[in-house]
Amino acid sequence: MRRDSIFYKLFQQSPRLLFELLTNPPTNADAYRFDSVAVKEPKFEIDGVFLPPENAGAGVVYFCEVQFQRDERLYERVFAESALYFYRNRDRFRDWQAVIIYPSRNLEQGDIHPHRSFLNGGQVHRVFLDELGDIRQLPLWVALMVLTTIDNEQAPEEARYLLTRTSQAAPEMASRAIIEMLVTIMVYKFEKSTRTEVEAMLGITLKETQVYREIKEEEARSLILRQLNRRLGELPQEVGDRIEILSLEQLEDLSEALLDFTSLADLQAWLVALPS
Repeated sequence: MRRDSIFYKLFQQSPRLLFELLTNPPTNADAYRFDSVAVKEPKFEIDGVFLPPENAGAGVVYFCEVQFQRDERLYERVFAESALYFYRNRDRFRDWQAVIIYPSRNLEQGDIHPHRSFLNGGQVHRVFLDELGDIRQLPLWVALMVLTTIDNEQAPEEARYLLTRTSQAAPEMASRAIIEMLVTIMVYKFEKSTRTEVEAMLGITLKETQVYREIKEEEARSLILRQLNRRLGELPQEVGDRIEILSLEQLEDLSEALLDFTSLADLQAWLVALPS
């Protein structure tokens, strides 16, 4: 007989046994009922996962959650999803950590007591963007995150400052990416304004010239090929050639679709299904 089944039988007879093992049992220990429950596993979608290099042995997987609205069950969901993913992929990772990014502390869920071991044990890191300091003193990419929290009156001035700083400090390729992201943030902040109006507010114009579009396509293609090679292994020549002729819109679609690919056949089926 398995020893765990013995314990379960004991607990069935006297649920209080469990609490006699604890230093601080609940005051209503006698009212607890022992049971076995089935947990139906939903399809979890974890948006932000940072995977360690596969050629460096078992590493640490990082889960990231960006939370801009109050959710009183956020930690329950994040820890459940993270623990389940870690369990399913235990051989790949030696540890997991979670990073929760909030615009400000007042959006954290109210009851954090059940999660005190995670939150105070160094495994979960809470980042409050409005506590990181002066936006003008932060690294550029961090400053972009903080820009999302700046009020609309101050945002254009800070955005223009970051644009000037970007043109002076960032390499050309990084500069383009930062400017594009900065404009995107401002478009979201001023949702009633057009992109052209936002660009005018910032004193810039990002025309979608053929050269600019080709650069974006090449960057997207390079990133997707790296992701596919990592996910599916080295691609056959004919598959790589097919990806080389995809348009920017198709590459963007592929960047989302590949998250569901589990085999080369999935990729090939996706390519076959493309409109001719």
